[in-house]
Amino acid sequence: MVSHVIAFQAPTAKVYDVLPPSVEDMDEVLAILFTGPIQPTEKDFARTPLLVRRNKVIEALEWLKLNHRDYADIEISLENMNEYPEHCPPVIVQYKFSETNKIPETQDLANQDTEDGVDSGPCPFAVHGLTGEAMLNKTSEELKSMALKHMNSGGKMLAVGHSPDPQNIYHNPRLYPQMFPWLFPYGYGGIGSLRYEGEDEDLNIPKREIKISEAEHKRHLLMYHDKRFQTDIYFPFVAFSHEQIKAATTGGFLATEKGNFDQMTERLLNLNPTVLTSLSNRLAAETWTMLEAG
Repeated sequence: MVSHVIAFQAPTAKVYDVLPPSVEDMDEVLAILFTGPIQPTEKDFARTPLLVRRNKVIEALEWLKLNHRDYADIEISLENMNEYPEHCPPVIVQYKFSETNKIPETQDLANQDTEDGVDSGPCPFAVHGLTGEAMLNKTSEELKSMALKHMNSGGKMLAVGHSPDPQNIYHNPRLYPQMFPWLFPYGYGGIGSLRYEGEDEDLNIPKREIKISEAEHKRHLLMYHDKRFQTDIYFPFVAFSHEQIKAATTGGFLATEKGNFDQMTERLLNLNPTVLTSLSNRLAAETWTMLEAG
């Protein structure tokens, strides 16, 4: 493995302090572009996936607030919810005139129809950007050139900010539930969380708090009954990456007296990397020579 995973916190707290957000806040981050020969009607809006069913949203938020630890402190705003219309999108719909619904970027040479559409069966779905198939078996240099070509041709991009400091991978039980909310739907059971031995009131056995190792906890999750931790394409890599980081960090250490700590820290910070590399190479060569000598 030549790379590791570092997690940064996304600014979600600014979004979900109050849910749902107001319509004005939604307008700042979301917009809909409609193209066609005429402006969209209510019948067109009824086919879009961006209609809001108020009762369903409130029920989902109430369930999250009750059952998910990361939503326990949110405020559910009925006033904001009532601002959302039910028969049209809740944000501004920008209209752009077009004689046809065909998208030049998705049209092949054999497609000479006037418009895209079907009499029966599924409707065509166009994706702008790089999909998984387009990135398959591509080197990093090829991906960079594809991204540069996309930007130079006027393509759009989505940028998501994050905090300047990475998240702590030590003693942070909420890290994995926040990284993988689909694997921890209630927000509990993160790596390093406490577990409890069984309690039997009839036998008067008290509850005893225990803590299992992180490696054992990850092994337990990977053997979960529905295998969702095994089949996820990210969790095994992230879990193994963090194990490597911790093993490399704790693999070596220096001991010094408390009175010499500041002096030793200053020396370590001013070490010449070239000298360290030279010493490491010489030590490795001497070790190899001793092994060959028997």
